[in-house]
Amino acid sequence: MSADAADRKRGTLAALAIFLERRSLVMLALGFAAGLPNLLIFDTLSLWLRDSGLSLKVISIFALATLAYSLKFLWAPLIDRTQVPGLTRLLGHRRSWMIVLQALLVLGLWLISGTDPARSLGMTAAFAVFVGFTSASQDIVIDAWRIEAADTERQGALAAAYQWGYRIAMIVAGAAPLLLADAFNWHVSYAVMAALMLVGVAGALGAPREKVHAIRPIHAEGTPSRPALEIPEWIGRLAVFALGAVVLGSGLAADATLLADGLRMLGLPAAGETVRAAWDMKPEGIYFQLVAVAAGLVVIVLAACPLPGARTRPGVYLSAALGDPLRDFFVRYRGVAALILALICLYRLSDFVLNIMNPFYADLGFTKTEIAEVRKVFGVVMSVIGVGLGGFAVARLGLVRALVIGAFAQPLSNLVFAWLAVAGADLPNLFIAIGVDNVASGFAGTCLIAYMSSLTTAGFTATQYALFSSLYALPGKLVASQSGRIVEGSAANADAGGMFSGLKAMFAGMPPEAYASAAEKSGATPAALGAGYVVFFFYSALVGVAAIVLAFMVAARQSPSKPSAS
Repeated sequence: MSADAADRKRGTLAALAIFLERRSLVMLALGFAAGLPNLLIFDTLSLWLRDSGLSLKVISIFALATLAYSLKFLWAPLIDRTQVPGLTRLLGHRRSWMIVLQALLVLGLWLISGTDPARSLGMTAAFAVFVGFTSASQDIVIDAWRIEAADTERQGALAAAYQWGYRIAMIVAGAAPLLLADAFNWHVSYAVMAALMLVGVAGALGAPREKVHAIRPIHAEGTPSRPALEIPEWIGRLAVFALGAVVLGSGLAADATLLADGLRMLGLPAAGETVRAAWDMKPEGIYFQLVAVAAGLVVIVLAACPLPGARTRPGVYLSAALGDPLRDFFVRYRGVAALILALICLYRLSDFVLNIMNPFYADLGFTKTEIAEVRKVFGVVMSVIGVGLGGFAVARLGLVRALVIGAFAQPLSNLVFAWLAVAGADLPNLFIAIGVDNVASGFAGTCLIAYMSSLTTAGFTATQYALFSSLYALPGKLVASQSGRIVEGSAANADAGGMFSGLKAMFAGMPPEAYASAAEKSGATPAALGAGYVVFFFYSALVGVAAIVLAFMVAARQSPSKPSAS
């Protein structure tokens, strides 16, 4: 064996060995602890509510319990800057927060297990919101520990381990509570789920202590303390902050229930119904939601800004807590920060636009059972493999190379669906298409997580990562809203003899049932609808070109300055 081959073998074995390190095994447990409460309140709880005789309208409102996941960057600075008395000295900053939040999650799920939604719906809802907020806060801490406990080359493996644990939790939270509810009742089911959160507690206690956490100082020197004036100012600022959070969250969650109910409580029921109707418009509602996101951010910034011409402690503290992490990022990545943010926003775009895949499979002629078995079982397995390959690539090839490969993998994998659209409803073809797409998606997702992790700095880890993870899906919401229009518009163009009409010849040999029922709904011929899907999948690949270009530009130009010492 040559020296080069021996070096490559050692490098491969070293990259694989990272997955067996203590930190990676801990991340499996922490990923499980993060995924379990999420699905229990977002999905499984809805079946309990339905069994209790509640309407679908009431059940859908419970989705707001997970709103905290979209807004977690707003209180991440508090977790960055606040110590847990007693525990921080013993366990370290991040692990002490983990233990506290996991204890609260055990309590919250246990309290839900003791409620009866049919008799005390308000109490069940309050506990669900509590679990949602606490679980989102746990996510902040777990991400921060993962970033601070390992170097960059290990971030891919840790991100992969986290996602594996998360997926295991989703399987457990999706199946075990239902089996327990059938065998016993929902109260026993959720009590057992509360006990399963001890897996996360074991992970936190077994985790290596992260590096010493340095809390960044807030410089309020020279600003006199005036409690009589500061208390009303704090109340006013926090009220405006909460208003901004409601508006922002309503946009991010694509649900205007909270905003509409707030307007109704203010005596403006008509305005509330107008907002709700605007959110529900198809597809124009997405634009109202994005306006709400922008407006909410503006209101939050105003709540944190210092008063004009007056330096006050509330203004200093809020502006520093929210503004310093952003300033630190732009200082460290001066000249390339905008490119980095654009890359984060666009990196998964070609994946996010594939929001019409179940209709596509059905239109092609696959049965619901076939779709469920291939997508939800085989697809999950292939996604797990892709996640692992992403972690291995980061460790073996380096973060930047893996990131560039991931940028190529996503759009190229979408072209497999264009082939499937022409090949027809053959089950092996569906296995191939979903397998390729899920491997590519898992690979790219892991690379992006590792990359965003590398952008944070000590003292601001939780806040910066929470901001990045909230940011990256926003453009996808806007572009994905047009997916159905592109398919049907391209089909109409093909039927009218337009530029896509030549694609209809590709479907001459298709079985008569392919696209037939769907074509009636779309007002197009089956061959034209097939052509519309082919155009869409090529479009979904083309939107990924921007991420490829940005990945190369960032790889060439990114050279962060030293972290600020403020």
